[in-house]
Amino acid sequence: MAGIVRAALVQTNWTGDQESMIKAHEEYARQAAAAGAQVICFQELFYGPYFCQLQDPKFYEYAESVPGPTVERFSALAAELGMVMVLPVYEQEQPGVLYNTAAVIDADGKYLGKYRKNHIPQVKGFWEKFYFRPGNLGYPVFDTAVGKVGVYICYDRHFPEGWRALGLNGAEIVFNPSATHRGLSSYLWQLEQPASAVANEYFIGAINRVGIESEYGENDFYGTSYFVDPEGKFVGEVGDAHNPELIVRDLDLSKLAEVRDRWQFYRDRRPDAYGDLTAP
Repeated sequence: MAGIVRAALVQTNWTGDQESMIKAHEEYARQAAAAGAQVICFQELFYGPYFCQLQDPKFYEYAESVPGPTVERFSALAAELGMVMVLPVYEQEQPGVLYNTAAVIDADGKYLGKYRKNHIPQVKGFWEKFYFRPGNLGYPVFDTAVGKVGVYICYDRHFPEGWRALGLNGAEIVFNPSATHRGLSSYLWQLEQPASAVANEYFIGAINRVGIESEYGENDFYGTSYFVDPEGKFVGEVGDAHNPELIVRDLDLSKLAEVRDRWQFYRDRRPDAYGDLTAP
């Protein structure tokens, strides 16, 4: 828990097809590497549109195996650039078994594993149960070249239990890739992740796409991606509300020990008194 990690987030708009979207993210990764970034995370379902505003099986075609073509392509790039990468993709485990997933690749290009989104919404504008099964891999933390990295995806962020599980599993940086549009939850965007960073004493990178994807429903993604430290303070400026942006910030991991020595939230937990929390 020491040293500076230069970390990057990408918020961008849908280009109109998968291959150009992937190429755009390859370029973002190269720009981040040129700026000295050691780790990068892309937005939820990064190589496609956010199609969950509609319920149409044609969008199943975006799903692929993990690891699979996209993960292997970015594994080679991660090794070339010496950069840890978090890749949120649409996973097909087998036909009809689909997950909202993020693969984690180490700086040498090694695939470390994946997180599957655990909490799946089914409300207007977010018909995700049509596309994804709930995750079944728990809350893994990956030992990477930049430290211990966890992932929590979009709607997950409304559930404090997973944030805490990631902390208990040793996370130092947690990435929360999202596709969140104006209206339903915008008032929570700059509230929940800072509060969770404080409660669990780690850094959080919150990523949201930008732009209007009108052919997939009525939406307007509002960006404003950011890093927040374990005191709940934004690290540098919050991203633009309308335009694509590569956000690169220095995270001082020595702050983790400082904060955890000051606030002994892990010491003072009372799991013996929390049994009712797991009651159905």
